[in-house]
Amino acid sequence: MPSDHEPKTPPLHSYEAAFSLHYQYALGAGVKPVRSHSLRQLFQRYGDLLWEPGSHKYNVTAFIAELDELQFGMEFSEFSDQMLDNLLSLLRKRGNSNATINRKMAALSKLLRKAYKMGDVHSLPEFRRQKEKAGRIRFLDYKEEDALFAAVKERNEQYYWLCVFLVDTGARIGEAMKLKWGDILPDRVTFWVTKSGKSRSVPLTSRAQRAVERRSKTSGPFSDINYQAFRAVWNAARADAGLGDDPDVVPHVLRHTCASRLVQGGIDIRRVQTWLGHQTLAMTMRYAHLASHDLDMCVPVLERAAAPDDL
Repeated sequence: MPSDHEPKTPPLHSYEAAFSLHYQYALGAGVKPVRSHSLRQLFQRYGDLLWEPGSHKYNVTAFIAELDELQFGMEFSEFSDQMLDNLLSLLRKRGNSNATINRKMAALSKLLRKAYKMGDVHSLPEFRRQKEKAGRIRFLDYKEEDALFAAVKERNEQYYWLCVFLVDTGARIGEAMKLKWGDILPDRVTFWVTKSGKSRSVPLTSRAQRAVERRSKTSGPFSDINYQAFRAVWNAARADAGLGDDPDVVPHVLRHTCASRLVQGGIDIRRVQTWLGHQTLAMTMRYAHLASHDLDMCVPVLERAAAPDDL
């Protein structure tokens, strides 16, 4: 019969009592008690460590907020395959394509892996990449570029020069915003902070040189640009240019435009890969269909000599 001085074990008829007992045993064993967190809480803890400020983090913030909403802000210490399957099902019901789902799952996986490493999550699901269809790549023709850039310039000249720089270098907007003055030579720019982690240098067109020639007290030519403010101006200018109904005309279309012009201009695909900084040739091959002029030489081989009866 236990004495009055011995600790009493709480009855296991409630969640609170069970957790209390687990907590006592964990302390006695020297094990850190399990705590639960929501996705939003994990992002608040690790978001700044995992993603640098810029357009990508801006998108990731929205992704995690949406996934947390779909889970009703539920807190967890284990993320199961069933939880993942439920999220995938809900995203599909919202009309998300496989490509969009893959981007959201990449952000979720990165966050959960960090939480797992730090001991906040004790099991992870198996992430499987969804099959993506080869989609149409949107790029601007010169008439569209002129109209869009003129509308941007009317609102903010610095944003206009950023657009010029992006379309003539093919840089990602985050790469441009992280440029330092020391990265820029009169005829060339070096991107040290890139998505792949590998630096690359590209020559500058004459108007790209003009875009970065105005020195200021900031650390780089575009370092003081606020991405959300830029997007607001971009969206308004897009509408003014008659492109407001095209959801593919986002700032990243400038990188597609640069790549498309290089391929259409006869630059071989390997050089385009190097220019864009793609880690794999498969990424660059998305633009290969634009090099249709390379096939013109095939026509004479297939053309039958005109016979008298055919004339």
